[in-house]
Amino acid sequence: MQTIFQRLAALSILLCASMQLYAVNMIPMPAELKVNGTIFTLSPSTTITGNSPAEAAYLQAALEQTTGLHLPTNGKGQTNFIRLEVNSKLLAQLGQEGYTLHGDAKGVLIRAATAGGVFYGVQSLRQLVTTNGNAHTITGVDITDKPRFGWRAFMLDEARHFQGTAAVKQLLEEMSVLKMNTFHWHLTDDQGWRIDIKKYPLLTQIGSHRDSSQTAFNSKVYRVVKHEGYYTQEQIKDIIAYAAARHITIVPEIEMPGHASAAIAAYPWLGMRHEQIAVPAQFGVHYNVFNVSDPKVITFLQDVLQEVMALFPSKVIHIGGDEVKYDQWKADSGVVRYMRAHQLSSPADLQIAFTNSISNFLAGKNRRMIGWNEIMGIKLHEYNDAKDDAGKEKLAPGTVVQFWKGDLSLIRDAVSKGYDVVNSYHSFTYLDYDFKLDKAYSFDPVPKGLEPQYINKILGSGCQMWGEFLPDVKTMTSHVFPRLAAYAEVGWTNAGNKDYERFKKGLPFFYGRWEKAGIAFTKQ
Repeated sequence: MQTIFQRLAALSILLCASMQLYAVNMIPMPAELKVNGTIFTLSPSTTITGNSPAEAAYLQAALEQTTGLHLPTNGKGQTNFIRLEVNSKLLAQLGQEGYTLHGDAKGVLIRAATAGGVFYGVQSLRQLVTTNGNAHTITGVDITDKPRFGWRAFMLDEARHFQGTAAVKQLLEEMSVLKMNTFHWHLTDDQGWRIDIKKYPLLTQIGSHRDSSQTAFNSKVYRVVKHEGYYTQEQIKDIIAYAAARHITIVPEIEMPGHASAAIAAYPWLGMRHEQIAVPAQFGVHYNVFNVSDPKVITFLQDVLQEVMALFPSKVIHIGGDEVKYDQWKADSGVVRYMRAHQLSSPADLQIAFTNSISNFLAGKNRRMIGWNEIMGIKLHEYNDAKDDAGKEKLAPGTVVQFWKGDLSLIRDAVSKGYDVVNSYHSFTYLDYDFKLDKAYSFDPVPKGLEPQYINKILGSGCQMWGEFLPDVKTMTSHVFPRLAAYAEVGWTNAGNKDYERFKKGLPFFYGRWEKAGIAFTKQ
């Protein structure tokens, strides 16, 4: 006979289960989700089965961390199971990243065309688990899901402030739970060079150190503390493997032809004046640029990219290309002669010609170039305001253009010319900006008014954590979270399924994760 305490415990479980039926608030919200009125109870004898062993091991570790249950992964039972199945025949229905998830009283079945799809189904499953004391239950649901966009990116700028391996891995883990699949790694800039290049050791011996850091844009106040740090190639390989296990591609960014001061500090012959400079402590856009008319400089950049490609399996390589000040090119007689010899009518055309040479070099290595929108020759008046600074040359085909600044007409211009676009419009996606969660959530990578025939040219979106004023990991993560969850839903969830009030109800799952992991975040 049950005791009163046993009956109360059973009643508590039933109440908890009934509440689950009406409280499925998942982030990002799936394309189709129906609660089917059942509950599955996890127990020490629940088995994880199927033909996706890496994802089974990942799920086993994740559930043990949250429930304390170490579930076996070798069972074959028809009940009390979580089955993970990869079936390539589902590709037409679900694509590379989609999945189905069915849960009932017998167990859970996740099916996908690829291991990546199964992994995303696992992430959805984790949000369905409810714990009440020692009872762990899973809401019975039927989900059919796939992402709206294939490019769902977060960018970390470590050129300005180096954060380190542990911080990067923590970000990658949280990205994976949110089904984000691209880590854009900004590794070089004026204020620091953070990647070990064996052929040019001074890039890190000199370029990864600066003696102080400006405390605000245009401020004369500096924090007089030496800042340094870079990743060895072995550390980079370790981080790439960690990301790959979470189905995240790392896209490295090596800035050229501007944002080059740290490299020029290491090797002055890379610049226009061949003068020794220090790695700048001042933030903002600097005048020093690579001398792209010098074949030796081109060889240097190709050598760097060779080592980058040897490390990173990503088929896409980012070359920056933004905010290039043309003053030094205009003032140099050698560059002027080079432009005349190559029939380049403006410095913007020189940049496009250089960019195309890098694009062709990468294409010859079976890689694809991506750059910020200035690579199209767009005139941004705050950097170059002369009338001849709009380029007339055409950007190489196959290039991906990432828009940080650009209205509908500029994006339309890119897609109508055949270029794929990543939309990272700064006023909605720059995490160093002080805007609220609802504004981040409101972003749509497809600009309003874009013609339907061009929508498939929008690959997706990126959100950017620029690092000028992030001296430590705590400051960085408090800017990233919880807005990262909003961008995850922007990238994954169909526009018609977005609902900010529903989205907010899903945040407590992540608040609990971040608190447990010691991640600083700003609760909203």
